[in-house]
Amino acid sequence: MSACVPTRATDSNANVHRTKRVHPPHSPPPPSPRRFRIAGADVSASIAVFLIALPLSLGIALATGAPLQAGLVAAAAGGLVAGLLGGCPLQVSGPAAGLTVVTADLIHRYGWRTTCAVTVLAGLAQLALGCVRVARTALAVSPAIVHGMLAGIGVTIAVAQLHIVLGGTPQSSVLANLRALPAQLADLHPADVAMSVLTLALLLLWPRVPGRLGHLMRKIPAALIAVAGATLTASLAGLSLAKVDLPSWSSHALAGLPEGPVLGIAAAVLTTTLVCSVQSLLGAVAVDKLVAGQPGLSARVGRSDLNRELLGQGAANVVSGVLGGLPVAGVAVRSSANVQAGAVSRNSTMLHGVLVVVAALLMVPVLELIPLASLAALVMAVGIQMVSLHHIRTVTRHREVLVYAVTTLGVVFLGVLEGVLLGVTVAVAVALNRLAHTRITHDEKEGVHHVHVRGQLTFLAVPRLSRTLHLVPQGTHVVVELDGSFMDHAAYESLQDWQNAHTARGGSAELTGRRTGVRVTEPDHTGGEATPADTGTGTTAEAPARTTANAPTGAPTAPTGGPTTSTACRCHPWTPWRNHQCDTPQSAPPSGHPGEPTDRSTPSTATPRDTGTGTGTGTDTRPGTGKDTGTGPHPGIGTKPGTTPGPGGHQLARGISAFQRNTAPLVRGELARLAKEGQRPSQLFLTCADSRLVTSMITSSGPGDLFVVRNVGNLVPPPGEESGDDSVAAAIEYAVDVLRVRSITVCGHSGCGAMQALLNSEPGGAQTPLKRWLRNGVPSLERMADDGRPWARLTARAPADAVEQLCLTNVVQQLEHLRGHESVARALREGALELHGMYFHVGEAQAYLLTEEDGEQLFDGVGVADLSA
Repeated sequence: MSACVPTRATDSNANVHRTKRVHPPHSPPPPSPRRFRIAGADVSASIAVFLIALPLSLGIALATGAPLQAGLVAAAAGGLVAGLLGGCPLQVSGPAAGLTVVTADLIHRYGWRTTCAVTVLAGLAQLALGCVRVARTALAVSPAIVHGMLAGIGVTIAVAQLHIVLGGTPQSSVLANLRALPAQLADLHPADVAMSVLTLALLLLWPRVPGRLGHLMRKIPAALIAVAGATLTASLAGLSLAKVDLPSWSSHALAGLPEGPVLGIAAAVLTTTLVCSVQSLLGAVAVDKLVAGQPGLSARVGRSDLNRELLGQGAANVVSGVLGGLPVAGVAVRSSANVQAGAVSRNSTMLHGVLVVVAALLMVPVLELIPLASLAALVMAVGIQMVSLHHIRTVTRHREVLVYAVTTLGVVFLGVLEGVLLGVTVAVAVALNRLAHTRITHDEKEGVHHVHVRGQLTFLAVPRLSRTLHLVPQGTHVVVELDGSFMDHAAYESLQDWQNAHTARGGSAELTGRRTGVRVTEPDHTGGEATPADTGTGTTAEAPARTTANAPTGAPTAPTGGPTTSTACRCHPWTPWRNHQCDTPQSAPPSGHPGEPTDRSTPSTATPRDTGTGTGTGTDTRPGTGKDTGTGPHPGIGTKPGTTPGPGGHQLARGISAFQRNTAPLVRGELARLAKEGQRPSQLFLTCADSRLVTSMITSSGPGDLFVVRNVGNLVPPPGEESGDDSVAAAIEYAVDVLRVRSITVCGHSGCGAMQALLNSEPGGAQTPLKRWLRNGVPSLERMADDGRPWARLTARAPADAVEQLCLTNVVQQLEHLRGHESVARALREGALELHGMYFHVGEAQAYLLTEEDGEQLFDGVGVADLSA
């Protein structure tokens, strides 16, 4: 075959009519014209979000004392502007309950038009912050302060709305509302109370209807049912009570020039910017977590761009303020409803904004039937939910309950900005107290001296640490147990100097965390400087949060063991791989490769290794070895006594030694369990034998997770082929029928030598084993040469060359071969198996998953899910 224009096989089965190409052979297919399409899932999700947003927007406007249209304007601006420009496609923005207290105070002090101007200025400030890219910095605020702020706002909202629920009018502050509550209880309005109770009852009971009927009913938002039920009841009963009053849009007040003291206006802008930004950014992170829980959705949506989200929120606030709307922020309730309703793009958020505009223009007569007491009850319930028991338990567990309580009380009694500043002050004081107070004790048990350090180890504790360490007699065994999460450079140097001096005088020392077998440093017994065994800078001691022997995840360091020489491999397995180079000094390069070192390091991984039974010909690279295992001779490993070990033997023996010393103690418990219970992998992973493809690394899998088949070209011979090699078919049958795997993945990769060989192969010639094997890839060549079939392609970019195009096409073709196997076809019919295609670009370290859209095979990049809080 030609190296440039692969042709069909010359047999009669390959003679199929082909139409003339309109683009060069093996060039990327021409991009199809983009068509604006809205997925059905986005339409249904937008309706669900709209039904929640409509009553909440009116209720929040009522709670702030703003014109009720202002809530609708803010909801529309949040949906259309923030939805279009924001960096979190599935976050829904609008008037948020967290801004109620701030906005109500602004309206009370400066009036509505000035409040709109403050909203515009806050939006401009957000745009400036987004341009200087400080969004991640905003997330540095302690969660205890954020949760305390929201809890304080929730208490303020609930107390104020309680007066409207009872048929009265709220006061200007929490204390005033509490003082007026007894008089309000003595002057109840039965109609308002009845509608409020009905609203709260529906809110509480609607999600709890059992059975299939309840499952169907829960698709309608409880907030809509509660307000609609109260509205319908009030209308049918003819109750006389205050209802929604939407003045004509012609009289709607827009923003004006700010009027008031400069410092007061500046403080208002700062407060609004702070609350809007932090709430929106935290909401975006929360949405990322929800999206990460749905693998198919996370691959399509990707991770939020927080700086862009800040720009989108700023633009939405500018538009909302100019048009006379409330301040806008990301709203957790609507965002979670959007994800759970199945939204797949920002079109859902924007459609919800369109629906709000339509309702504001066409549904005014219906909206004016809603009782104010019902909206007040709805907002009061939202305020109560903002005081989250889960958040209280979380801050208590992290010993930040004082920060939470002070922030909450400060917001309730002083105001939002004052409460947040007070919370920040207390948080800093608590942090300094923890840094400054470190307890160091020393005792002796059975001849072993134990030095226990409780707290953060900083330069402030170095004098006490030195005094305690020098009380330890020379020549003894010492265990220094670090019970803290931080160690600065001064403390690290002090520990290392003492450790080197103690071991030089015949003693031994172990620096560990609270869990047995976790080392914080690895001393150099050759007299050189000790090397940190931690994965960071060597100055943090995070041993208490590491791993146990039965749960080998994270990044543990080497367990205690014998001395390590400077010439030994210092690549610690089970740690994030960075510049993994363990070259062995040698006098001359190998023959035929002048100047090229024999030791070519292969990345070790942060995850456990493959334990699947590969039936192909590839060699998997193992963490702990630092390189391909090699097959060279070594004393005791397939060599005769006296034979000089070759470089491959050195690599193999050193790698095994590193595994036994560093990794085996960590995995022994887990592997013992697997040895007892047997393997129960969930996936069959069929990939290429290429040494650069570390399957456990790119899938974050561990022992027992993957049943791996590796061969040249990740090929699946079609069933019934007389290929003389049934190993792949045997592995497929065993995985599906015996192991009962739930999914099979065919994974190709960039720069595949087998695909290059297919493109460069010429007909005829000697039939070597490699050529006979690559006959299973000829259908992929024919598929790529067939103009009647759409080419597999990447969504992010065009294929780089013909080799990459063939790699993509080969994955699709091998999946077709896979479906032809009887066991696979049966499992697919029973719904017990899924097939997946995957492409891994080695140079980009980027994985792409195969999806089908309108008959096209598209490889879509998998984004990163932020699992951090």
